[in-house]
Amino acid sequence: MAPKDTVDTLLRGMGQIMLQDNALTGALFLLGILVNSWQMFLAALLGVLSGTVAAYLLKYSKEDISHGLYGFNAALVGVGLLFFFQPSALLVLLIVAGSALSTMILNFMHARKMSPYTFPFILSTWIIIALVGATGALSSQPSSPLPLSLDILSALSMGFSQVMFQANILTGILFLAAILVNSRTNALFALLGSLVGMIVALALSFPLGLISIGIFGYNGVLCGAAFAGAKKHALAFAIASTALSVLMVYAFPLISIPALTAPFVFSTWIVLTLGKKL
Repeated sequence: MAPKDTVDTLLRGMGQIMLQDNALTGALFLLGILVNSWQMFLAALLGVLSGTVAAYLLKYSKEDISHGLYGFNAALVGVGLLFFFQPSALLVLLIVAGSALSTMILNFMHARKMSPYTFPFILSTWIIIALVGATGALSSQPSSPLPLSLDILSALSMGFSQVMFQANILTGILFLAAILVNSRTNALFALLGSLVGMIVALALSFPLGLISIGIFGYNGVLCGAAFAGAKKHALAFAIASTALSVLMVYAFPLISIPALTAPFVFSTWIVLTLGKKL
């Protein structure tokens, strides 16, 4: 593959994190990550490259590879593992292994006509977190203090940035612009998801600090993007799945499992299933 095509594939892989098959979107996502953390930037690159290379080596569909379908879960594995664990040579190896695993899981689901969304990233990351927890092989990242009051701009913006573990307002704005580059409809639905997530969390009196850093909005952003192209009941499905995702975000810590983007995936699957039956 020519260098230009390789770069295009990797950038599309980044764009697919929020369901956007657009290289410029992916480039802006990378820029947004770099604005917040150069280490996260490198982790995202390592992930998307590892997942894409694994797909080539396993001889998966070249068309799917070129559209970035084997890059986005892997990129999330990269930034996700760096979010939880401090940098080390072992972490680099785990990012490569986890990215390759996410590629294999996605191919397994894709071949069976399932809708994987970010589930390959979720499962791969849960497995590695469990292994590290059992062995104590890596040091955890220190936690950051939460704000004490609600900041609406922060909540809406970080609803976007937290999709990739970035607690940064400017990063969130760049992520929104990145989606807008590809589709105004997708950008509006994603913004609606962040807004609905914030409103539902406020209505349920969830912690203001968590609301302010976008913890209850980022799954909504993905829900909005997922249903933006739906032909029927798109708005209702986006709002319903977002509201359900907020409840799941709150529930996951109660069972001591990192939520990641599981609330988005599970709530979207539920709404899609119910929508077909109704």
